[in-house]
Amino acid sequence: MDATPIRVLLYSHDSQGLGHVRRNLAIAHHLARVIPAETGREVSGLLVSGLPRASRFPLPKGFDWLTIPGISKGEDGYEPRNLGAATKDLINLRSSVLEAALLGFMPDLVIIDRHIYGVRKELRRPLRRLRAAKPEARVVLGLREVLDEPEVVAAEWKRLKNPTKLRELVDEVWIYGDRNVHDPIATGEAPPALVDRIRFTGYLANGRADAVAEDGLVENPPFILTTTGGGSDGMELLRVAVAIEVPEGYQHLVVTGPQLDDDAVAEIQAQAGPKTIVYQSLPGLVEHIENAAAVIAMGGYNTVCEILATDTPGLIVPREVPRLEQLIRAEAMQRVGAMDLMRADDVTSASLSAWVADAVERRADRSHIERDGLTVTAHYAAELLTRHLVGASA
Repeated sequence: MDATPIRVLLYSHDSQGLGHVRRNLAIAHHLARVIPAETGREVSGLLVSGLPRASRFPLPKGFDWLTIPGISKGEDGYEPRNLGAATKDLINLRSSVLEAALLGFMPDLVIIDRHIYGVRKELRRPLRRLRAAKPEARVVLGLREVLDEPEVVAAEWKRLKNPTKLRELVDEVWIYGDRNVHDPIATGEAPPALVDRIRFTGYLANGRADAVAEDGLVENPPFILTTTGGGSDGMELLRVAVAIEVPEGYQHLVVTGPQLDDDAVAEIQAQAGPKTIVYQSLPGLVEHIENAAAVIAMGGYNTVCEILATDTPGLIVPREVPRLEQLIRAEAMQRVGAMDLMRADDVTSASLSAWVADAVERRADRSHIERDGLTVTAHYAAELLTRHLVGASA
């Protein structure tokens, strides 16, 4: 095996929730396994995140975290999460750190989650500097299968302006979904300037348990599960869920998410009935989803993928503000028979109880959906690297 490792950098802007960084982390675990097997070279990688909590997740061999100053969404847009500085100064600092990382690490492959230029174009200059210093480096934009309402997304792409400059920086676009479930090219969500460079991977579903590598599946009688992902926006669903009628012989595990504050967690715990156990976080959550008799969840990409990887019946109660991404995804899942959908206005303890009573008597067949996206993404990376690294060294 070649002694020189292939260098990979994965960037996520991480303003709210853990979705972006968890998606990149799952990809990193598969890159670390597939690239050495297909290229004959080990992998050295950096995962860039603005969330200090991300570092609690286990890393694949050869990878490390680069934590940049955090941002959050305020009333007037992005703002510092903790740093006592103006937003402009924060973005300049993040951009400087990103530039130093790209030019110091000199990655062969950069995978950017969702925002090609980062927050307020913080990544544009660093990418251009990398392209000038290392022309053979490959840059990939990774996108969820659903972004938002087409007109909203179209306005976002338009704000990037010069499409020629975008094409100079982006070599491929990987869409982490099944085109037969939701086609962002047909809806107009895909970046118009890069349509010819799009490759669909399938959902990043199968193999997520290996990527997360969490231990801690607790011994339970048969159980149903409610999870709200990171928990930053799941309070209303949690309040209703803890009041449902749990079927005879089952427990109800409720996971609030690590981003719900302690007072809110205590409120939910106080409302829980005797057959309901409330956790702020639950090690082995992916395994719990697989072993549950039924799952109630919001419609974030990662949670949906975790359900897709199983035959556990799933009910999605999507967030509809400030974006319709989760609703669009949930409607697509319902349309192809993968999961059920309940709109927030229809959610009551009675309606959830009725769904659970039916769901625990069945399983869900999702074999018609492309779910091997983690492996496919790693194969795409190895192919892209082999093609360009071999050409660069010839």
